[in-house]
Amino acid sequence: MSDTARPRVRMTGVQRRQQLLDVGRELFAQRGYEATSIEELAARADVSKPVVYEHFGGKDGLYAVVVDREMQRLLDRFTSALAEGGSPRELLERAALVLLDYIEEDTDGFRVLSRDSPATGVSGGTYSSLIGEVARKVEHILGAQFDARGYDRQLAELYSQALVGMVALVGQWWLGTRSPGKQEVAAHLVNLSYNGLAHLEAAPGLVSRPAGDPGP
Repeated sequence: MSDTARPRVRMTGVQRRQQLLDVGRELFAQRGYEATSIEELAARADVSKPVVYEHFGGKDGLYAVVVDREMQRLLDRFTSALAEGGSPRELLERAALVLLDYIEEDTDGFRVLSRDSPATGVSGGTYSSLIGEVARKVEHILGAQFDARGYDRQLAELYSQALVGMVALVGQWWLGTRSPGKQEVAAHLVNLSYNGLAHLEAAPGLVSRPAGDPGP
């Protein structure tokens, strides 16, 4: 039987760019920036190295676009969830579930964001900068709540960093454990952040149920 070469799939420029982004997202999630080579990226996409350079200028450029795309995707989720309004507790629940949903549904994207940034500093889009952006959105909401309750609005920044940082670190931990389930993790996060250690509930639950959840 003759050994014939596999025909290369012809794609438009837009299709090829998207394919390279998908391949880069997968490899950067699996191996990290430093361990992923331009040769491996090209081989996985079944293209020559010059094609990667043509679209992104190299590995650095591809990584930067992948990170920026994932940051925007997650920020859009947070923005949508927090814009719906609701009680402070409901907003906390939504914020926690946004991150946990993203980890569950877009695991590769979260792995890319939560890995250490490249030593070359090719992208400003790091997990810490993402969390900072989310904290600024939460700060605006907390500021309004502090005003309504007569608290010092200047403290909203501190509290927003604390709340978002707690959720972010738990998300990184949950990425590897996936236990308990995300509903229970979110309930415990809100239990601590909303009730405080002095008033923890023995068996916390979520006030708002996700669509399609019939409850107990």
